[in-house]
Amino acid sequence: MKLRTFIEHRLFSKFILAIILVNAVLIGLGTDSSIYANYESIFIATDILILAIFTIEIILKLIVYRQKFFNNGWNVFDFVIVFGSLVLYNTHLVSVLRILRVLRVLRTISIIPSLRRLTSALFMAIPAIGSVTILMGIIFYVYSVIGTSFFGDIAPEFFGNVGLSALTLFQVFTLESWASGIFRPIFTEVVWSWLYFVSFIIVSTFIILNLIVGEIVNNAQELSEHSEEESKDMQRIMKDLDELKQMIKDKEKKTEKEDEGRTG
Repeated sequence: MKLRTFIEHRLFSKFILAIILVNAVLIGLGTDSSIYANYESIFIATDILILAIFTIEIILKLIVYRQKFFNNGWNVFDFVIVFGSLVLYNTHLVSVLRILRVLRVLRTISIIPSLRRLTSALFMAIPAIGSVTILMGIIFYVYSVIGTSFFGDIAPEFFGNVGLSALTLFQVFTLESWASGIFRPIFTEVVWSWLYFVSFIIVSTFIILNLIVGEIVNNAQELSEHSEEESKDMQRIMKDLDELKQMIKDKEKKTEKEDEGRTG
């Protein structure tokens, strides 16, 4: 019971978060070859210490939660990263180990509740995002065929075939240099081409993208409301428990007084 209280305490979570952030800073500094060469021994020792702390954390959680530990997806994520780092340490699979070291930074998500809710909202939106992606693919294909048909001869480097057209439309979708680099040269040749580009931007960027963002926001809001309800329920339970404890104490005091009265 004391061990469970220890690992679920806020200070323990904050300590693990601090270690994750220190690990992230060290990974960033380690990418500089000159810094790493001068302090290689410190980097290696610190990495071993951080990995040891993470390992102890996972072991403590396994002792407390046992099989229930793996019922939580975030716990499984943490376990895979730490266990993979232990297994691959001092092996020839250095590139894989480096990836796992970088992935340790993602453990920040499993520590901070707000990030967990946001990530869960993103995963919940995947089915809706899949449908929106299919719709976007259809729109891209239709506009690619139209662009190839009307602008293929004018700008073959952008609309020479359906593939090039789709790639060009993706650049337009990101709003990256589309006006000066793509639109204006075509506009000088085909005046009505602005209808093509403006309509595509309105449909793809402003409408479709907002559908995806809106779905994620709605899911995040639902999870936040659910979390608040759970928090309120927990507060009610704790309040009821406190009242019950007080009633028991009052009953015990009353019984003690009655016993004293009888003995007196």
